[in-house]
Amino acid sequence: MLFFIILAIIFVEALWEFVLGELNRKSWSDSVPERLKDVYPEDKFQKQKAYRIANYQFGLISSSVSTVAILAVLWFQGFAWIHNIVSYTTESWLWQPLLFFAIIGMASTLLSLPFSVYDTFVIEERFGFNKTTPSVFVTDLLKSMLLGAIIGGLLLGIVVWFYNWAGVFFWLYAWGGLSLFLVFFTKFNTTLILPLFNKLKPLEEGDLRAAIEAMSKKADFPLDNVFVMDGSKRSTKANAFFSGFGRNKRIVLYDTLINDLSTPEIVAVLAHEIGHYRLKHTIRGTILGVLQAGLTLFLLGWFVNHPAISQALGLEIPVFHIGLLGFGLLYAPISAVLGLGMSILSRRQEFQADAFAARYAEASALQSALKKISAAALSNPTPHPLFVFFNYSHPPLLKRLEALDNLKQ
Repeated sequence: MLFFIILAIIFVEALWEFVLGELNRKSWSDSVPERLKDVYPEDKFQKQKAYRIANYQFGLISSSVSTVAILAVLWFQGFAWIHNIVSYTTESWLWQPLLFFAIIGMASTLLSLPFSVYDTFVIEERFGFNKTTPSVFVTDLLKSMLLGAIIGGLLLGIVVWFYNWAGVFFWLYAWGGLSLFLVFFTKFNTTLILPLFNKLKPLEEGDLRAAIEAMSKKADFPLDNVFVMDGSKRSTKANAFFSGFGRNKRIVLYDTLINDLSTPEIVAVLAHEIGHYRLKHTIRGTILGVLQAGLTLFLLGWFVNHPAISQALGLEIPVFHIGLLGFGLLYAPISAVLGLGMSILSRRQEFQADAFAARYAEASALQSALKKISAAALSNPTPHPLFVFFNYSHPPLLKRLEALDNLKQ
């Protein structure tokens, strides 16, 4: 019964995403919204529609292949087969789960690699976004795999070690260890991880930095670290983000953002990012992440050794890494609900950061910046409300412009 429940969860999840995607596709406007005609001329709007269609069709194929692959592995008891290989290779209680998930991770990477190559070098290239060279692509892939092996292996090893050391209360110790890692990663991501992939340099002295410093002083924000990142190394799309806290907080601007926007627009975008810090969104997000990890591990502690989970995946005797995998598949609906709550909160925080930016910079400059960034990325200006509700971490562009209008009034 549990085996068919797992299959049903995967199938229903895929079907639901297809329904949402179809609703979103049918909501695409045939004409440029009046509010966006200054940044979306007709030829660019038609290019945006072609880009949306290409991505939608590609997403259907890639998600279908992924769904069929996992269903096939489950149906033919592929995870039990991998476990048998691992158990013949080593009898170590630590190395068995590490090797088991390493094989699954490698298989997943190989399965997704052709789609990643097509997305980068065909779709993104066709619409003028791609700046990634084959050598950069391969280097990024190898670095990501190495980091995934080190960080993922370390975290999994901590959980497995606590499981064998603490018994039924392993989840509590694992929660403490993973929470420390989450805080560490949030604090040091832009100082330790990001530089492995991109070059960061301090924003040079000049009119732009002077304008940013004036705004940050007005917003009572200690401006220590503003960096420019070589985003143009991979794409023409523009972005900015805030990361870290304490002395390690950083604002990062893509070089493409500096090239595409005026000084008041860049200042407004940075005011939005500072708003996330001043309104404590980063800290709250970290706390929520820690609490969510605690809930997940608590439930894992209850169910990981249940014989039915391992039996559903083809083993008669409970095995920790099989139970962990089965729990992850069964946990998907709960994860989706928690993710929905986080998306709702994230959209609310984006409105709050926009309001903060309107207070300490120019609301009209932020509106202009948002329109330019959206048009440059060929973003969909008319997504379906239901698709937004379940999938968007940011409010749609037109909703953000409308909210800023109300603030200006």
